[in-house]
Amino acid sequence: MAARIDHLVTSGTFALDGGQWDVDNNVWIVGDDSEAVVIDAAHDAAAIEEALGGRTLRAIVCTHAHNDHIDAAPALAAATGAPILLHPDDLPLWKQTHPDRAPDGELADGQEITVAGTTLTVLHTPGHAPGAICLYAPELATVFTGDTLFQGGPGATGRSFSSFPVIVDSIRDRLLTLDPATEVRTGHGDSTTIGAEAPHLDEWIARGH
Repeated sequence: MAARIDHLVTSGTFALDGGQWDVDNNVWIVGDDSEAVVIDAAHDAAAIEEALGGRTLRAIVCTHAHNDHIDAAPALAAATGAPILLHPDDLPLWKQTHPDRAPDGELADGQEITVAGTTLTVLHTPGHAPGAICLYAPELATVFTGDTLFQGGPGATGRSFSSFPVIVDSIRDRLLTLDPATEVRTGHGDSTTIGAEAPHLDEWIARGH
């Protein structure tokens, strides 16, 4: 039986380049009744631990290292013993939030993380951040996109460490090639599908999103 997907929304602040904004983050938990992985430990380690319900946490996977996606990761790791995994290109961002606590392991393009008999494949999708990744789970007909792709377009690229042309390339080459029925579970806001977003690529490019 394939793993199930549990969803939690946590609230806090996003801070970068001297600004600060209130945000709600999607935290995704993939697993079964005995084990799970957490995708983006945002804001509230206690709430995430409660949602795990005593399951063994195999990994805390960071889609990127903006503070609102990683602020609760060290506390959740300390509570559960799970390793924190991050693409190394995002270490400069990570160190802005956690200068004294390094991640426990690296993520690489094509890497596979298996939980509850289900494989999550790492897709390196830079643009929103240099080390941004998505996790593709074909058995669940789902891709977890962090802040790379949202309902309505690409993630923001107006701040440090980001690039609009790079994120467009990532989305075109790595995400829009997936099955159109694939559900896109995002870092903030509502889910969408690859098929719903794919027709709008040229429109995003034209407006520079």
